[in-house]
Amino acid sequence: MNDSSLASGHLADETATLALGAALARAVAAGTVIYLEGELGAGKTTLTRGLLRALGHAGRVKSPTYTLVESYPLPGLTAHHFDLYRMADPEEWEDAGFRELFDETSVCLVEWPEKAAGLVPPPDLTLSLAIDGDGRRYRLHAHTPNGHACLNRLSTPSAGA
Repeated sequence: MNDSSLASGHLADETATLALGAALARAVAAGTVIYLEGELGAGKTTLTRGLLRALGHAGRVKSPTYTLVESYPLPGLTAHHFDLYRMADPEEWEDAGFRELFDETSVCLVEWPEKAAGLVPPPDLTLSLAIDGDGRRYRLHAHTPNGHACLNRLSTPSAGA
């Protein structure tokens, strides 16, 4: 692709989605904010599971639909997985104190960021997933130098899954 801020492809099944998450884990750096976009059932939590497993998390990975955030202390960083689908008012973001979880020692994955529009820190990367038959289409878009560096690492042979 000519635009170095974009990467896209097809994921044939759950195994491929987990592998993309693992590849992203090898490319991501602490301090990264990733927005996860896609309809319900598109594979956002599956991708997150692949990323967390590759970063060293051995326990269960569940969607934070009811808790709004699940945090995973890992070697060298903490991953925070947000699911804002149930937020009724963006001010809930501030009331919950989520802003303080975004720092240089964490990777933050945010599902449904539009539910707290203007309050959630901007993304370094946006990962969009769309159902495509039995598989998924994905699109990664880098928005910052950190996001571009992540995409560059992802596109190298050692980062690919």
